[in-house]
Amino acid sequence: GIDVHNKIRAYALQDKGLDTVEANLSLGFAPDLRDYGIGAQILADLGLHTIRLLTNNPKKVIGLEGYGLKVLETLPIITSPNPYNRHYLEIKQKKLGHLLQIPNTAEKRRE
Repeated sequence: GIDVHNKIRAYALQDKGLDTVEANLSLGFAPDLRDYGIGAQILADLGLHTIRLLTNNPKKVIGLEGYGLKVLETLPIITSPNPYNRHYLEIKQKKLGHLLQIPNTAEKRRE
């Protein structure tokens, strides 16, 4: 990732109106710098070589498989957006490709 210091700087930029991707880019980082190697190694050391993965992030599957794990199945993390996280989740979906089921605001009003 971008380390704690830079994550705090990114949060400050988000407080000024940038989204999570824009904040990372403005600090000179890629939108998502996470590396799954250490996690994959821990799982392998525990004897796990095939897994079912809870995630909405298809890049996480690619990252783990790149380190030799076999992802048999992905299970989505189901969450309901609220006024505090809706924009963040929409950005994750639109800009980072996360697989989220987010009803649009018009649909939400009809419910």
